Amino acid sequence: MTIAHEDVRVDAAHPEDRTASTVQTMTMAAALNRALADAIEADSDVIVFGEDVGALGGVFRITDGLTERYGEDRCFDTPLAESGIVGTAVGMAMNGMRPVIEMQFDAFALPAFEQVVSHVAKLGNRTRGALPMPMVIRIPTGGGIGGVEHHCDSSEAYYAHTPGLTVVCPSTPQDAYSLLRAAIASPDPVIFLEPKKLYWTKGEVDTSIVGEIGSARVAREGTDVTLISYGSSVATCLEAAGIAAAEGRSVQVIDVRTLTPIDDATITAAVRSTGRAVVVAEAPGYASVASEIQSRVFERCFEFLEAPVRKVTGFDTPFAPPKFEHWYLPDADRVLDAIDTLHWLDEHGEEA
Repeated sequence: MTIAHEDVRVDAAHPEDRTASTVQTMTMAAALNRALADAIEADSDVIVFGEDVGALGGVFRITDGLTERYGEDRCFDTPLAESGIVGTAVGMAMNGMRPVIEMQFDAFALPAFEQVVSHVAKLGNRTRGALPMPMVIRIPTGGGIGGVEHHCDSSEAYYAHTPGLTVVCPSTPQDAYSLLRAAIASPDPVIFLEPKKLYWTKGEVDTSIVGEIGSARVAREGTDVTLISYGSSVATCLEAAGIAAAEGRSVQVIDVRTLTPIDDATITAAVRSTGRAVVVAEAPGYASVASEIQSRVFERCFEFLEAPVRKVTGFDTPFAPPKFEHWYLPDADRVLDAIDTLHWLDEHGEEA
């Protein structure tokens, strides 16, 4: 399987590219590659496998160089059988190993969904903790790369709805590194969602930092309205906040980072400080993670709200084909329209 950017190589796993400093500028793809390499070096129980993750380095080159450096015992290719990949990881985790598996694309993970729901999420509870599931399922997620059907999807609600799973979705290279390290170290199964269109974004990464699962971050301070988002939509919110600032509005941006368990305390404090909130996500809005966040904000912040909590999401349709992605995915204009609606309601006291 090849896609655009197939010539991109990630060299962070090679020792000659490392420096004495723990802080380096790298892409999100390189940060993920470095996290996998560091985890393999730190723990002999960590094993990486999946379709084309060996010599090819994965479709998005996230595992580039790992097989060459650590050997096929630590990073290897599997047959095209997602259910078998997850089932193998379950067996490994039951026997004390820490498998990290890659699903090539978000929709490709669905053939393994039964394994995830019936076994990955439940074995710890079923055995009263006697068989923990220290495993990570890495899934490239979302749109923005012009992928065809089955290659772009936003399926986070399926996993977030399943008790027993931790669901993480970073928006920066730093969080990609630190949260993947935390996910691999976790005793519980983690669904690690990697926004595809952010793979080639760059940022500073401090490899001495191991992230904290379950902790949101304030990506931008503001006093007039709070935008709540995760993954690739965080950049959209920051863009909208910058435009709003030029128009005299102060917009706060919260990056949820962990979809479950969610950081209610940070989100609640942020919304209470502004009195207005918009939840932004690529996935369809019905029965979504965005809907859950909206509900939780209403429950915890009702007496502080100056206007109803709004959602800006993908539409309730199958994911759009490449030429129509720009109509489907939330953009800064749609977010700004939602902010305008909040202020109109605040001024007029009724629906527009």
